[in-house]
Amino acid sequence: MSADQALVAILRVIGLAELFALPFVFVPVTWMGLVHDHVLGLGPFPQQPIAEYLARHLSALYAVHGAMGFALSLDVPRYRPLVRLLGWCHLGLGGAVAWTDVSAGLHPLWAVGEGLVVGTCGVLILVFSNRRNPNEHQRRAPTGVSRNGEESEQELS
Repeated sequence: MSADQALVAILRVIGLAELFALPFVFVPVTWMGLVHDHVLGLGPFPQQPIAEYLARHLSALYAVHGAMGFALSLDVPRYRPLVRLLGWCHLGLGGAVAWTDVSAGLHPLWAVGEGLVVGTCGVLILVFSNRRNPNEHQRRAPTGVSRNGEESEQELS
C-alpha cells in the first residue's frame, strides 16, 4: 500500500465516522438523552436549551468536517496542502479535546483516549501526506490571469 493509498484510507475512515453524527442534528432530544445516559454513561441529558443547541451544532460540525475530509481523499495530490493543514489541525485538536474533557470533569481515560485518537489521526495524516509516491508527477494549476488575459500556472507540490 502506497503512502497516498494509506492517506486516502485514513481520510475516508475519519470522514465516514464523523458523518455518523449527521442524524443527531435532527433526532428527537429523547434519543440524544438515551445515548447520553445509556450508551455513553454520562447520566441524564441536561434539559436546558443550550445543551440541545450545542449537541446539534456539534453534530453538524462533525458531519461537515467528515464530508470535507472525505472530499479531500478524492484527490490527495491536488489537495495535499489542505490535507497537511488538516493533519496539523487534528494534532492541535487532540490536545484541545483532551484538555476540554478533563476540565469538564469527564473520566481521565475518556479524555486521554479521545485526545489520543484525534491527535494520532493528525500524526498519521502528516506522516503519510509527506511521503509522496515516486511516480507522482508535478501537477500544475491556474493561479491567476495575466494582463493579456492568459492564465498563469504554478507547480503544486
